Amino acid sequence: MSLIYNLKQMKSKIVIAHRGASGYLPEHTIEAKAMAYAMNPDFIEQDLALSKDNVPIVIHDIYLDDVTDVATKFADRKREDNRFYVIDFTFKELKTLQVTERFNPKTGKQVYKNRFPIWKGNFKLHSLQEEIDLIQGLNASTGKNIGIYPEIKEPEFHKKEGKDLTKVVLKILADFGYKTKKDNCILQCFDAKELEKIRKELKSDLFLVQLIEFPEEVKKLPHFATYANGVGPWYKQILSKKNGNNWQLTSLVTNAHKLGLKVHPYTFRADSLDEFSSFEEMMQTLFIDANIDGAFTDFPDKVVSFLKEKKRHK
Repeated sequence: MSLIYNLKQMKSKIVIAHRGASGYLPEHTIEAKAMAYAMNPDFIEQDLALSKDNVPIVIHDIYLDDVTDVATKFADRKREDNRFYVIDFTFKELKTLQVTERFNPKTGKQVYKNRFPIWKGNFKLHSLQEEIDLIQGLNASTGKNIGIYPEIKEPEFHKKEGKDLTKVVLKILADFGYKTKKDNCILQCFDAKELEKIRKELKSDLFLVQLIEFPEEVKKLPHFATYANGVGPWYKQILSKKNGNNWQLTSLVTNAHKLGLKVHPYTFRADSLDEFSSFEEMMQTLFIDANIDGAFTDFPDKVVSFLKEKKRHK
């Protein structure tokens, strides 16, 4: 009985390529997405911010200055806070920027020093439509069925700027055939009001995941379950304390599962382990001991390989 259960458990666990294969190539570049695709994750993530002319750009932040050369090319376009915003540039202007490995705009230093060398290569920004074309095209040519996992970034910021990012994204998703929970698209957002609105007011039937970051949000799981299908917590919210070689876990995953919610924590980084002695320990603790349903990772190949090995072992 337990063997059958464990096999079912393993089959249902998913790998989400976080910003593509971002452990190997600059995040959210089309090259990072193509490389991620070849690693056979279940989903590839797209963070989205709107351009001045309402094109959803695949980029992690509403800012440009920590992954592009915007400060050099458009020095006069920064705001009072000294940041350069995606929303202040047209799609055509954004296409002129060089994208690089993430760096600190104040110091110019690369954030993950052992990743792809900073300012090497010729990487560019791209739109949500361009990325879906790539993924759907590869699904057609390879026979795979890898899904998309878009995120609505800072919807309130966009509204203050007079734009409705959510409506733009939902229309594009529908145009590409992503309308229901069966369509291999998971939509995520940190803004709980916005995600609830997507389900209840905008009547979306997509699979929705409520991202959570703060301890008090964990107490709201019953409310999240009224409109979302899953939660995406910071992985540290699943850990309690370590006794010797074993981790004590919080009740987050168990409580979410009781409410019918899937749990997809972020972010699994093999080169930024913090409390874990190895990436293997991190994957074992969260996937197997905590029984999470999936994970965002900068290293999709490593997580795919780990889960495959566990299935084989079972």
